[in-house]
Amino acid sequence: MPGTKNPPLFIPNTNVDSRWWREATVYQIYPRSFCDSNGDGIGDINGIISKIPYLKNLGVDVLWLCPIYVSPQHDMGYDIADYKSINPDYGSMEDWERLRDEVHRAGMKLIMDLVVNHTSIEHAWFIESRSSRVNPKRDWYYWRPARIGEDGERLPPNNWRSFFGTGSAWEWDEGSQEFYLRIFTKEQPDLNWENPEVRTAVQDIVNFWLEKGIDGFRVDAINYIGKPPGFPDAAIADPSTYYQPAMHLYLNVDAVHTYLRELNLATFAKYDAMTVGETPYVPATQMALDYVHPSRNEFDMIFQWEHMDIDRIPDTLLGWKPWALPELKQIFSRWQTLMYEHGGWNSLYMENHDQGRSVSRFGSDRTPEFRDLSAKMLAMFLSTLSGTLYIFQGQELGMANIKGWKLEEYNDVVTLTYIREKKERRIRETNDPNPDMSDLLNDIQRKGRDNGRTPMPWTGNAPHAGFTTGTPWMALNPDFAVCNAAAAVGDKTSVFQFWKEMLHIRSSWKTLVYGAFQLLAPGDMRVFAYLRVHPRAKAAMVVLNFSSERVEWEVPEEACNLANCHHVFGNYNSVEEFGACLILRPWECRLYKYEHLHS
Repeated sequence: MPGTKNPPLFIPNTNVDSRWWREATVYQIYPRSFCDSNGDGIGDINGIISKIPYLKNLGVDVLWLCPIYVSPQHDMGYDIADYKSINPDYGSMEDWERLRDEVHRAGMKLIMDLVVNHTSIEHAWFIESRSSRVNPKRDWYYWRPARIGEDGERLPPNNWRSFFGTGSAWEWDEGSQEFYLRIFTKEQPDLNWENPEVRTAVQDIVNFWLEKGIDGFRVDAINYIGKPPGFPDAAIADPSTYYQPAMHLYLNVDAVHTYLRELNLATFAKYDAMTVGETPYVPATQMALDYVHPSRNEFDMIFQWEHMDIDRIPDTLLGWKPWALPELKQIFSRWQTLMYEHGGWNSLYMENHDQGRSVSRFGSDRTPEFRDLSAKMLAMFLSTLSGTLYIFQGQELGMANIKGWKLEEYNDVVTLTYIREKKERRIRETNDPNPDMSDLLNDIQRKGRDNGRTPMPWTGNAPHAGFTTGTPWMALNPDFAVCNAAAAVGDKTSVFQFWKEMLHIRSSWKTLVYGAFQLLAPGDMRVFAYLRVHPRAKAAMVVLNFSSERVEWEVPEEACNLANCHHVFGNYNSVEEFGACLILRPWECRLYKYEHLHS
C-alpha cells in the first residue's frame, strides 16, 4: 500500500520573473588552485582562460572568481590591500580584461568576490587610520580605548570572541595605544560602515568593476557590517574564558539593511548584475526575505549556512557531530517553501572554498563505487531544486576530502587556529608540553577548508596532475590518478558526464527551476524524496537514497500516479518499472516526470 499522504501542495498564483541569473549555473573558481599557466606553482588568470572550453563543455553559465586583488594572503585573498589592482601572482589587469572578453565571447558571464566587511592591515586606508588618533581616516575603522580590569590589567573594549577561534575580536595597536575591531583574523580589521565616507568608497569600488564589465558579485560576510551601538558585552555562555560568542550581537544588525539598500541603489541597480550575499546564521524566516525580496532592493539571493552547519558542534571552528537525514530535509524544505511562497530566491550549493567536499560529508567516499554513486546522487539533488545553482571547482569530478595528511600538512588559518587553541588548552589542563593531538584529524578531515582548496587535478599521468609544471603552492589530493578531469571528460559514466546531463535536463525543464516543492516521507532516515510542481510545466519527482544500503521505499499516495509517471534519469544503468514500492540500491537517485500528476 502507498505511504501516508502529505498535506496538499501549495501553488500560489504568482509569476516569477526569469532574470538571467535565476536559470544560471555558476561555477566557482579558487584561482590559486585552478590552473597554473607559467609554472610558478600558483594558479592564475591565464590558466583560467585556458580552461574556458572545459567549462563551456560542462554547461555552466557564470564563472565566479574568488578574490584576485592585491593581498598579503593572510586569509587567502579575503584580506584585500588594493581593490582596484590584480595580485601579480594571478596576472595583470590586461590579463583580467582578456578573461572577461573570452568569457563573454563564450556566451558566459563573470562575477567576482567583493570583500568589504573588512580590509587588509596593509590597505592604504588602514595604514592611514592607525598612523595617529587624529588622522582623517581614523574613523574608517572601529578604534576603542582599553578597558581596565579589576587588577589594573588592560582588556579589550568588550568581551566579544573572534569568529576565528576563542580569542578576542579586538587587537591592540601599540603605535596608537588603542584596540581595533577585527571579527576575523588580526590582519582583517573591520571597516566602520557607520561612516558615510566608507560607504561612498565601497560604492566607488563596486562601480569601478561594473564599469569594467563585471556581471555581478558574491559579497563576502556582508551581514557583519552593522555593529550594535555601544558595543555591549555578550552574555556569559562559556565561563572558562573572558571572551564570549557574540555573533548574535554583530550579525544582522538593523543598520545592515539601510547600508545594503544604499549600496544597491548606488551601484547594482544601475546594471544588469547578479548579487549573492554571504549571510551566515540567517534562518529561513522573514530575516532571510529581508535580504532577498525584490521589494527590498538589497540582494538577488543569499548564501545561507544552515545545511552546511548541520554537522558542526555549535561555537566551535571545526568540531564535527553526526547528523540525521530528516534534519537536512527540513532545512531544505523550509528554504524552498519560504522563497517560493513569498517571492524570494534561493542559492543552491553544497561546496565552496570554506567547506569540505560534499561527497565526503553528505555522501560516501569509502569505496570508488560509492564515491561516484553518491557524488551523482548529490548532483541530482542540487540540480532539481529551485534557485540559482552553484558548483565549486572539482565538485563536477566528485573530488573528495584529503586522506592521509598529518596535522602539520594543513595550512589554512582556521585549521591552524583550531589546532593551536586545542593544544594550548590541553597543555594548561595536563601540564604536558606535547599533548597528543591526533584525535583532531577526524574533525579536520571532514570539515577543514584545505579539503576544498587543493589544486585542481587536470590529468592523472602528469606531474602534479597537470595543475603546474613547477612546485604547487599546496599539495594535491593524493587520489588525482583516479579523480581527474581528463579521465572524467572521456568517460561516459563519470561524475562529470552526469553533471553535464543534469545541467542539460535542468535548463530545458522549467519545473526544476521555478516549481513548487513538496517534501515526501519527511521522517524517512534514508530516502530524501520530493515533488516539484509548476502550473504550466510537467511535474517531477526526485527520489534519493542517502545511504549505502538497499532500501524498499513505499511511494506516498500523492506521488502514486502510476500510469502517468516515467523515469527520466538516474545513476544506475537499469531501473525497474515505476510502482507503489521502489527498490533503491545504495546511493541511488532517480528523476521521474509526470505527464499528469493527479488522476
